[in-house]
Amino acid sequence: MKSKTVICRCEDVTLEEIEELMEKGYTSMDEIKRITRCGMGQCQGRTCRTLLLAELAKAVKTHPAEIKITTFRPPAKNIKMSVILGGIDNEQNG
Repeated sequence: MKSKTVICRCEDVTLEEIEELMEKGYTSMDEIKRITRCGMGQCQGRTCRTLLLAELAKAVKTHPAEIKITTFRPPAKNIKMSVILGGIDNEQNG
């Protein structure tokens, strides 16, 4: 039976998908992020980043600190569209 362990809940990426990519030779967080969108969901990788890092470290037989982490870009938190569009001066008022 194939693994249904979810690594990235926001983008529904499973451990099986990650393992398949590592078997194909993808061993950097950026490569896997670009292919699967792991870490690009609503939480911006807050949950899956450490899980992916641990799996990569195990696959390449190194310490997680030795692996280059992915690039994270804002927004790192949710922003209401009304704030972006300028309809509300203060996010607290909406």
